[in-house]
Amino acid sequence: MKKELIPAYISVILAMTFWSMTYVWYKMVFEAYNPITTVLLRLVLSSVILVALMWPTRQLQKVDPKDLKYFVLVTIFQPFLYFLCESFGVKFVSSTISAVIISTIPLFSPFVTAYFFREKILRFNIIGIIISIVGVGLVIFEWGKSIDATVGGILLLFVAVAAGIGYSIVVKKLSGKYNSISIVTYHNIIGIFFFLPLFLIFDLDHFLTTGYVAEAVVPLLELAIFGSSFAFIFFTFSIKKIGVTKSNAFTNAIPVLTAIFAYIMLGETLTAIKMGGIGLVIAGLFMSQIKRFPRMRRKIYIRPSE
Repeated sequence: MKKELIPAYISVILAMTFWSMTYVWYKMVFEAYNPITTVLLRLVLSSVILVALMWPTRQLQKVDPKDLKYFVLVTIFQPFLYFLCESFGVKFVSSTISAVIISTIPLFSPFVTAYFFREKILRFNIIGIIISIVGVGLVIFEWGKSIDATVGGILLLFVAVAAGIGYSIVVKKLSGKYNSISIVTYHNIIGIFFFLPLFLIFDLDHFLTTGYVAEAVVPLLELAIFGSSFAFIFFTFSIKKIGVTKSNAFTNAIPVLTAIFAYIMLGETLTAIKMGGIGLVIAGLFMSQIKRFPRMRRKIYIRPSE
């Protein structure tokens, strides 16, 4: 590994650690507030913190009007679609299962990059994708056990996966011109305006009725500081330095970390079948990222539409 890339790898590992914890923090906050309220408060707190810390140091770059459409597009993918679908998904799906589904982002990234950038996909990569899908099935549909998830929740999480991939592609374009802090700060601020109407329509009455809940303050701050601020800054920095595919590959670590944190903090069970499924997901994900394999070098080309 080149020494100059070490900060990028440390950054992406920290980002995945923080994101794995968000599933636990979500569960804690949802005891008091609804998903839309949670995301809006998370974005507001994150934006205030980032602007307060970075404005005096002049780390926030001005946005070129020509790039405004890309910032809006990034915001639509994430935080709007991603957070909305992830938040409601986690509400109806266990923390561990949620993390496993989100961790399939690297499975589909090669197809997207192949479509847009003419990258090549090996047969070995496709085998890895199939193995990971089997692993997800083992985690979600555990024999002899009731499924700690709803179909709607699972579908929402897969929409979040699609949004996460779209986010990575557009961020790669922006990262060539703007620093990580600027990208994250602006897409969080724009995201507030996307979520505010939904909050006023669906959640305002519940929020006013619920009022201040002391138990939700700490996990909400953790979501804002670590989940919405540092994790995105670190991840954006890693995309800029090592690329979309390599950065997304580290999503493999999320289900394992989340399963451990959920076991410790929420008391969720870790059965042998569930752990075996997680193992298959991780093994398949790594296989999907390998560029060369001695006896399986046949390449599949996906050409962009004319």
